[in-house]
Amino acid sequence: MSIEYERWAEEVRRLAANRRAVILAHNYQVPWIQDVADFVGDSLQLSRQAADTDAETIVFCGVHFMAETAKILSPHKTVLIPDLDAGCSLASSITAEDVRSWKEEYSGAVVVAYVNTTAEVKAESDICCTSSNAVDVVRSIPEDREILFLPDMFLGAHVERQTGRKLHLWLAECHVHAGIGAQEMRAKVEANPDAELLIHPECGCSTAAMYLLGEGVLPSDRTKILSTGGMVRESQASSAGKFLVATETGILHQLRKGNPAAEFEAINEYAVCQYMKRITPAKLLRSLREGVFEVTVPETVRVRAARAVQRMVEIAPTAGAALPATVG
Repeated sequence: MSIEYERWAEEVRRLAANRRAVILAHNYQVPWIQDVADFVGDSLQLSRQAADTDAETIVFCGVHFMAETAKILSPHKTVLIPDLDAGCSLASSITAEDVRSWKEEYSGAVVVAYVNTTAEVKAESDICCTSSNAVDVVRSIPEDREILFLPDMFLGAHVERQTGRKLHLWLAECHVHAGIGAQEMRAKVEANPDAELLIHPECGCSTAAMYLLGEGVLPSDRTKILSTGGMVRESQASSAGKFLVATETGILHQLRKGNPAAEFEAINEYAVCQYMKRITPAKLLRSLREGVFEVTVPETVRVRAARAVQRMVEIAPTAGAALPATVG
């Protein structure tokens, strides 16, 4: 580590101790922030870890809906985000009013909301899910109930394949993951025949991956569809010497730290979330010094959103497990 980093990290830790703060960093954050954080991982996992601490303040280095989720689970803690403009194209694709209108169209349907949504959208939903437990959540719903799955259509399509259920999908996407295409994925696999392939289910290439698995083009034993937390665990447990990774490139730092003997290569090196990268080391320092920017959730919204999250936890207590990449 550089002297500059050490001085910055020392000041961050001093300010965090003074504020009785816990620092959370999503896997897509820049390396300095990942390295100084108390916890690094998936968004819901981080919020649950922070809720279990005695910290008075949560500083969430991620995007806005993640900080809202932390507030939902820790209503008596102060939640800060270093940049209020750290948004999410996927979360902004649907509003609470959209959900209410959709429910009117399909009366009696169960609304399943991916955690990559605002607190208001969660509050209008029946149950939440993560990329790692969406299959279990959908399987828990009686077969005779229609399901409205929002907002990511690629994750929803993956859940349809795994469960055999026909879902009503909200047609939206993460602009970063949608840009990771099938052609570049196939080219990377062909150039690296012994590598293990790690794919986030939000990726535009995930549907093609399932087709190519069925055709025998991709190796079934070395193709894994995983959450970011699942990627970290798989890369540490696998004996593979090289991994091809289809998700936002920030994950590569954690993967390399967890398995320094292996080689990790992005399927698309330009898959960078500019919203995530709005959280900079300087902004984290300012957040701790000045207590900016606080994220709040109206209590009436928080209670209803927390109920949807709790229903998910009751069905799938652990978040971050691998999604199966089976065929048929």
